[in-house]
Amino acid sequence: MLSSAPHHDMKPSSIRPLILFFLVLALPVHARQWTEEMFEKKQTAGTVYFGSRGTDPARSVTVIGSARFYQVQKGDTLLDIARYYSLGFNELSEANPGVDSWLPPAGQVILLPTEWILPDADFEGLVVNVPEMRLYYFHPGKGGAVTVTTYPVGLGRDEWRTPIGKFKITDRTVNPRWVLPESIKKEHIAEGKPAPDFIEGGDPENPLGKYRLRTSLGDYGIHGTDIPWGVGMQVSHGCVRLYPEDIERLYPTVEKGAVGEFVYQPVKIGVRDNRIYIEVHQDIYDMIPALHREAWRLIDKFGLHDRVDAERVKRAVLEQSGVAIEVTREVGQVQEEVFHQAPRGKRPAAGGLEDEETGAN
Repeated sequence: MLSSAPHHDMKPSSIRPLILFFLVLALPVHARQWTEEMFEKKQTAGTVYFGSRGTDPARSVTVIGSARFYQVQKGDTLLDIARYYSLGFNELSEANPGVDSWLPPAGQVILLPTEWILPDADFEGLVVNVPEMRLYYFHPGKGGAVTVTTYPVGLGRDEWRTPIGKFKITDRTVNPRWVLPESIKKEHIAEGKPAPDFIEGGDPENPLGKYRLRTSLGDYGIHGTDIPWGVGMQVSHGCVRLYPEDIERLYPTVEKGAVGEFVYQPVKIGVRDNRIYIEVHQDIYDMIPALHREAWRLIDKFGLHDRVDAERVKRAVLEQSGVAIEVTREVGQVQEEVFHQAPRGKRPAAGGLEDEETGAN
């Protein structure tokens, strides 16, 4: 119902906010424009984390980072968001199932899985966990403590699998020339692609990018890429590809002769603040027959069998979200299980084991 008040009774001071409000509504909503400069200046690359591992797993720190959340803006894609937060496409999409990779709804809140369990390997040098598609670089410390930086990577396609095994860095090159192996030249010819003998360093078509760390495992290296969106995917001929801004931070810290290892661990178990976590990734090369059995093998290996919630472990294995999930069994839960498992006449009471017949401790 319209007001009977004459128009001139409305003061200019009350009209002005309404005009501004409708002007704002009328403004065009521009999509975010991601640029290479934004990625180059991102603060997430090269973050230093602290970890430790001793004889007592409960006192170790093998979980680093912390999960975060992000509200999608118009114009975002999961590939852009992943790159800006130094995540692989695989990590972000697995942590947010059902979210459209190219057109995630503006305003939707998504999980940034920026919390990781350290691989079960020597805390020394470069460790690449193949099914996770992530690289960890361990800087030596004292008393079992280490500092570690971590980066997402792109790895070998199923027909060009990244190898498993230990290696050393045999060479470091800025603007490396890419000499095409005969096998790759044949593949290019079969696919109708150019197959030159080599591509010079600095060429924008050079898949090695600006920096390369050559390993002792033949032609397999750790380097940049001319296709950043392939990080977190199986796109290479076996080499390890990093975002250009990530390899630029990693390269100066790795010396010739540094040791490393490619491991295959779709399941990882970690501890922080006496809490137990599990992280389960897809078995991309189908190398682990039963992930649930692998999870319990690791739990038993670290002596944590009686401290984990079996249902949480089962759920994490089924979901394979790649997210570090806490599976600590709570104190009350442990007491309840002990009560039902104890023989009649020796059920646990609040103060300890109590005789059910006499009530005597």
